[in-house]
Amino acid sequence: MQRLFDTSREVFADSSPGFVPPPDAVARLSGLLNDLKPHDVGINSSMPYFKHVNSKGPPQVTYLHFYDCPKFSFGIFCLPKSAVIPLHNHPGMTVFSKILFGSMHLKSYDWARSPPDSNNSTLETSDGARLAKVNTDAVFDASAETVVLYPENGGNLHCFTALTPCAVLDVMGPPYNCADGRDCAYYDESPSSWGGDEQYSWLKGIPSTFEMKGIQMVRKFTV
Repeated sequence: MQRLFDTSREVFADSSPGFVPPPDAVARLSGLLNDLKPHDVGINSSMPYFKHVNSKGPPQVTYLHFYDCPKFSFGIFCLPKSAVIPLHNHPGMTVFSKILFGSMHLKSYDWARSPPDSNNSTLETSDGARLAKVNTDAVFDASAETVVLYPENGGNLHCFTALTPCAVLDVMGPPYNCADGRDCAYYDESPSSWGGDEQYSWLKGIPSTFEMKGIQMVRKFTV
């Protein structure tokens, strides 16, 4: 965890909204995350965070919060089987995500920059829905390498659905900041009529009904 802190601090030393680390820094942090095992961060699948204890409601997602500062933050999302983190965005952020154990479906989008149909120039509907292009629609497990999304591409809008109990470690920079107008926004998706080799959907902002339990982890890092 100290290595993760040190490397993240170096990679995000110049972090600000829209910041993209240079390729060698991305490779260095991704490589470190690729080698992480659950025992390295002190978690295992028998912990209560990965159990669905209330059958009357959806499985609750728990976030184990290890560190944050204005430059970056990192923590672990704990999802019981069938838990969902709804489609949401990461405004101005670069995010590294590594599955530590379990299996999940990941679907991600980037905002469309040009219409896929030359006969229709619409990128936004009258009711505020924006056209987005599918970046990823696949199942991932712990054997998958670190997924990196960027402020403008790489799947900046994404959702997770746990197929088994699973844990995902996220390093993000800069973190969400409501005071700076960079809050997390949630979206409803509806398929567009365009087909072909690339998939598109209309994404419309919706009020958040997603509730996640946050737990502050007591860890001291040497600066």
